[in-house]
Amino acid sequence: MSFDNLYWGDIGAALAQTLAMVGGALLLTVAAGLPLGILLFLTGRQQLFQAPLAYGSLSFVLSIIRSVPFIILLIVLMPITVIVTGTSLGIRGVIFPLVVGTVPFFARLVETALREVDRGIIEASLAMGASTTQTICRAVLPEALPSLLAAITVTAIVLVDYTAMSGAIGGGGLGDLAIRYGYHRFQTEIMLVCVAILIVFVQLIQASGNRLVTHFSRK
Repeated sequence: MSFDNLYWGDIGAALAQTLAMVGGALLLTVAAGLPLGILLFLTGRQQLFQAPLAYGSLSFVLSIIRSVPFIILLIVLMPITVIVTGTSLGIRGVIFPLVVGTVPFFARLVETALREVDRGIIEASLAMGASTTQTICRAVLPEALPSLLAAITVTAIVLVDYTAMSGAIGGGGLGDLAIRYGYHRFQTEIMLVCVAILIVFVQLIQASGNRLVTHFSRK
């Protein structure tokens, strides 16, 4: 095993693809998962808009999606992915299933974060004449910000894991490079480098997330 003849250009390009997939999917996941999490919170038991039927239906759908292993979800969603993005390969073909796979996970984390907010804060906001929207935006979300940042951090790490799995069906990124060269061509050194880069990437995400959570928890 030699590290002298590594394809550094390909490794750099694969890293850029992984960053693009994680970044793009994370933005869309937060944009879709945050409202869903708020809806779960509001319609839950003893909440402002308690609605057992709506909560149960939404919870059931999210639970079904979460129960499907991501590698299988990638395959199942291929026809829909082609319709939505025009392809099932590369960055464009992977971001859609990444979002579908992580939105239920993130929405549940959001719901949990909001449930941790002191009920007295909500009641005080409503007592002062604030609307439900104002209460959520100006009282609940700011109070839950550290927990929401922790949820985003965990979701980003899950996305790194998912992007690596997407390499099994030609999704691009470091996972694809590790499988094509490290596994199929028996170039173990490339696989080890890809794994090392992914480990460093995850550690950087975790460290950054922890710093943000600590910073906003002090305020």
